[in-house]
Amino acid sequence: MRRLHSASQKRRWCFLTDAGGQPYQKQASVTPKMVTQFSAKSGHFLPSEVEFQAEDELIDIIPNFRLDALYMIKGEFGPFRPQIPTTVPIWLAVLLKKRGKCSIQLPEWMSVDELTSVIGREQEYAAEFQPVHYHYIEISEILFDCALNDIPNSYKVRALVEDLREVRYGKIQDGLKTVDNRQSAAKLNNLSAMEVNMIRPFFTQALAKFYRLGERDVEPQSQASQRPGAAGTGPAPQQRVLRRPR
Repeated sequence: MRRLHSASQKRRWCFLTDAGGQPYQKQASVTPKMVTQFSAKSGHFLPSEVEFQAEDELIDIIPNFRLDALYMIKGEFGPFRPQIPTTVPIWLAVLLKKRGKCSIQLPEWMSVDELTSVIGREQEYAAEFQPVHYHYIEISEILFDCALNDIPNSYKVRALVEDLREVRYGKIQDGLKTVDNRQSAAKLNNLSAMEVNMIRPFFTQALAKFYRLGERDVEPQSQASQRPGAAGTGPAPQQRVLRRPR
């Protein structure tokens, strides 16, 4: 079940069929607002909405049941055979895991060696963000919540993910400090979805104020240049006087 907010929200039933034509019933929670819409007040996604989008990412599982392929909007997943890895969306992996139907394989980027390497590069290159999975924060939280027993060295992996987040958040703050009255942009490449969502409200509002202040400085100068006799504009043109003949 994909829950975006509370259980009291509206739900819809999606009927899917497997290769044998048998119905597969998926219960999905939806909100009154589409998850692709921004919050009207803050101009950014809620953390639960970003996590909802991350659940469409693919992950490998090892099922312990037998089932033909499932045909969904995102594509075909399966067939499912015991002890044979297969790739499914994260929301389906979580659903099967909670029902005891599979174990979830840890993504390669969540291994201890890979996380240690990324943290080292982040600290070495203080002015650059290292490439990471776009939904690394959301996916790691989902797996820590529902598949902790499938993660080797889970406590160390959790600590490394937290260290990576802290290092990158510190670099984000340093990058935002470079935005002042003389510079209306900052280079923040390789940010993840949650990191972008975190800084979007401040960034857009700050840049909007900078632009408005810049427009106020330009308007008086343009008005002064248009006055008669202003510097660089030459003498004021004389008006022609028409006289009636007598």
